[in-house]
Amino acid sequence: MSTQQKTPRDDTLWRRVVRELADDLAVDAHVRDRAGKSPCDEVERLQEAGLPAFLTAADPALGGGGHGADLRTACSAVRELSAADSSVGELLAHHYALSWTSRFLAGPSGGRSAETFPRLDARTAAEGWLLAGATEPPPPGTGTGPGLTLTRADRGGWLLDGRRAFDSAVTVADRLVVAARAAGTGDLLVALVDPAHPGVFAEAATDRVGQRLTGAGTVVFDHVPVPRARVLGTLPADEHTVAPFTALAPLVLRLLLVHVALGIAEGALAEARDVNRAAPPEPAPAPAHGLPDDPYLLLSYGELATAAHTAAAVAERATDALTRGLRTGWTLGFEDRADLAVLVAAAETVTGRAAVQLTTRILELVEGAPPAAPGAGGGGPGFDRFWRNARALTARTRPSHRLRDIGDHYLNNTHTRLARSA
Repeated sequence: MSTQQKTPRDDTLWRRVVRELADDLAVDAHVRDRAGKSPCDEVERLQEAGLPAFLTAADPALGGGGHGADLRTACSAVRELSAADSSVGELLAHHYALSWTSRFLAGPSGGRSAETFPRLDARTAAEGWLLAGATEPPPPGTGTGPGLTLTRADRGGWLLDGRRAFDSAVTVADRLVVAARAAGTGDLLVALVDPAHPGVFAEAATDRVGQRLTGAGTVVFDHVPVPRARVLGTLPADEHTVAPFTALAPLVLRLLLVHVALGIAEGALAEARDVNRAAPPEPAPAPAHGLPDDPYLLLSYGELATAAHTAAAVAERATDALTRGLRTGWTLGFEDRADLAVLVAAAETVTGRAAVQLTTRILELVEGAPPAAPGAGGGGPGFDRFWRNARALTARTRPSHRLRDIGDHYLNNTHTRLARSA
């Protein structure tokens, strides 16, 4: 993780950049959600704003281009964008997590990935890439496909084959970062692949309930050459030997997605507030001061605002802790990683529940209300996207599993499952 310090002026500038982009995305979010097209325009907006390079310290050897933000700042950006358009927030979250891949795999001394390929985040910033993919094999029973395999090529390097579903950007990514099992050894190799290669076929997922603009889809790899220099690192077949710092990689992605869910909740609450301020739901009479004073409406917003504040507090605690853990680097211990996993799992559970419950309740509060502004979408049609997006995002995790692990850690001080849990 970069230790480069940004000046307050830079912080102010980038907060303004994120805010302006979020405002821009919010204007037509419901229209784009209904269209469900490939997020080419959304990616162009991100790249014009410079946000894909947000986490990367400028590297003069590669032409610079990075801005040196830390995880806390990245989560804040993802959260604010997600309040406007959670598909764009998720797309950027996956990109940020993947951009650190070579750091997590390089090893304490830099490792072979540092020797054979420039640090991925710096190269990504210099080239203006948007990344998609996954650095772990698909969990069994998830319907994402059997995974990918690498076999040795006659002239060195590898050949990549298989089929894999991904949650974001496969239709618009500049590069794919994928994990594949090496034939013979069973080791998990992480490779960088150009999706423009003729052996790569991407098929967009067009029937999603929510998060329709993430560019999710399935990719088929047919004898795609992977030079040795494009193998970013190796994870051993025995997961118990994975270094704790390397095992932070899935936690980073999970935490970024927590902020997507938090953004959905906060965005839905803010838009509903604007609608109810403009037109309190019937049959409440309009008060003399022009603001809603229906006690039941006020009670509802009090409950929902409290739920959002609670989720934010839990997510921010996990964010602060994981940011410190990343700065610890390769001296991070197994118990430290397990403690971080507990905080992230708690944030997932609390935020996921809050996002679903809040967006469900919001539909009731805005039912029948006209839109707060022209084109805003109104009650049902404009707000169902928040509920659909929250459901689609949180359906990928299993709260009961997270709670079981948290309980095992709290009651029995068990670290083993958490230390290697994705």
